[in-house]
Amino acid sequence: MAKSGSIAAREAKWGEKMIEVKVRFWTNELAENENEIIPKHGWAYGVVRIANNKTHGIAASKPRMFRSLLDIGTVIEQSLIEHGVVLHPSPTMKKYLSRDGGS
Repeated sequence: MAKSGSIAAREAKWGEKMIEVKVRFWTNELAENENEIIPKHGWAYGVVRIANNKTHGIAASKPRMFRSLLDIGTVIEQSLIEHGVVLHPSPTMKKYLSRDGGS
């Protein structure tokens, strides 16, 4: 088995290779009747959750709320950290990162 840092790599089945983050927007109380929704309308707040993934060792926990679209990035980051997920910069993003720590 190949290693990535100190964690052993493992084979992943189709559908378990990716780490999934779900963003869900509340749609309640927009229509007059509580059992109805207005199609394609939602509030600018809701929840973020990380989906279960056995291959990655991720067990879903309580969703985290966001109260503004500006909060979504922070809430996603907090959720990933909470689950021990390590993200690596993409080739495009690497051009913004200096090798000397920004000095």
